[in-house]
Amino acid sequence: MKTVITAAGNNVSAAFDKRFGRAAWFCVYDHANGALAFEKNDFADAQGGAGTKVSELMVEWGVGKVISGDFGPKAKDLLDRFKVQMVVVEEDATVETLLERIKKQ
Repeated sequence: MKTVITAAGNNVSAAFDKRFGRAAWFCVYDHANGALAFEKNDFADAQGGAGTKVSELMVEWGVGKVISGDFGPKAKDLLDRFKVQMVVVEEDATVETLLERIKKQ
């Protein structure tokens, strides 16, 4: 399974970004092999529909869980439909802090 954490930057010391569709980066963690990758969000500055487009991207990547601070209604509907778990985190944290938590699960 893959987990995505929304991030403000492209490294583990970057701040966790609480915006789903408008996050600058996505930290993609593959539980199967421990691989970690950072992907730039090309939809961060989209005129509209960023949440929907990013949701489609998550499905395309085969993501099972997304950790973010907020999901819009259309994004929630789409992620629900494809059985992608949404985890809402409201605290300020770094990507590394959240990665450590999910690795312990």
